[in-house]
Amino acid sequence: MKVEEQKVVGIEYTLFLDDGTVGDETDGEPLYFIYGEGNILPGLEDALKGLKVGDKKTVSIKAEDGYGEYDEEAFEELPLDFFPKDVEVEQGMFFALTDEEGNHVPAIVHEVTKKAIVMNMNHPLAGENLKFEVKVVDVREATPEEIEHGHVHGPEGHHH
Repeated sequence: MKVEEQKVVGIEYTLFLDDGTVGDETDGEPLYFIYGEGNILPGLEDALKGLKVGDKKTVSIKAEDGYGEYDEEAFEELPLDFFPKDVEVEQGMFFALTDEEGNHVPAIVHEVTKKAIVMNMNHPLAGENLKFEVKVVDVREATPEEIEHGHVHGPEGHHH
């Protein structure tokens, strides 16, 4: 079976950054997604089309086609009371914030002042050219429920 629309695909990958360091990897637990649903970077998804279980591929994605260029103006000041009082917010901490449309937005604490917390709204990999070394480890038909929901369900069924 080949990687194509509405197939569940399992991949193992190692992501290398510009300087050659490993930015991410599956580390023994494959990443599963429905091909064509936009659950992974478009350039990576496109490169997998037609591959079969056991196939390997190296995929390079320029920053602008990955997580975008680094935006020097993508910083936002949030009031101190925006964060729970029992959390000691420190520079470098990661938070998943929610925007006006309900989308999760990754943010990193850039600075903590006496009046506010300055968040860096750039994706942690913004500005990075990406190189994926990928191996396809599974391809199967997506269930009607998975297609309806737009994501893969685990072996025990549906989890949100």
